[in-house]
Amino acid sequence: MGLANWLTLLRIVMVPVFVSLLVYRKPGPALVVFATAAFTDLLDGYIARRRGSQSRLGAFLDPMADKLLLTASFVTLTYLKALPFWIAAVVISRDVILALGTVLIFMLGGRVHPRPTWAGKAATFLQILTVLGGLLAPYVAPGLAARVALWLAALFTVVSGLQYLVQGMRFLNATHDEEREGSREGAFLR
Repeated sequence: MGLANWLTLLRIVMVPVFVSLLVYRKPGPALVVFATAAFTDLLDGYIARRRGSQSRLGAFLDPMADKLLLTASFVTLTYLKALPFWIAAVVISRDVILALGTVLIFMLGGRVHPRPTWAGKAATFLQILTVLGGLLAPYVAPGLAARVALWLAALFTVVSGLQYLVQGMRFLNATHDEEREGSREGAFLR
């Protein structure tokens, strides 16, 4: 297991530390942990690409670590009233729908090889900015930039969700076409 995957595991381990710091009203240290986790996200991707050490494990763990960190952030900051409920509902709903779609594709015998979309990357970046805005709320009054980031995060989350749904439909169609081809070949050989 390479350095990039270790950084991803470190990010996963930081999630309960981050949430605990928030719940115990330590926003400064929580901000430091979140910023460190966000930095490891950038760093692990850079290292994996630079060293050519992208792996299937990393392809699974990296988005999982992102989802864990961001979901925990939105749930906790919503609970603490630092972020509005609706943004957490948008972010979490998209992720639940995508997870259910992935399970459906696997149940139907398909394979999922999701590729990050431009909107997905933008949504993740804007969600991180939104969380940072929520973490900075005790120190600075949320201004126009924080509200714009919040609305853009919601917009790009929805757009990326739609893009991933289209990808999922393509996976399902490809699986269905392969099954049809296999049944035709089987009928020919009988």
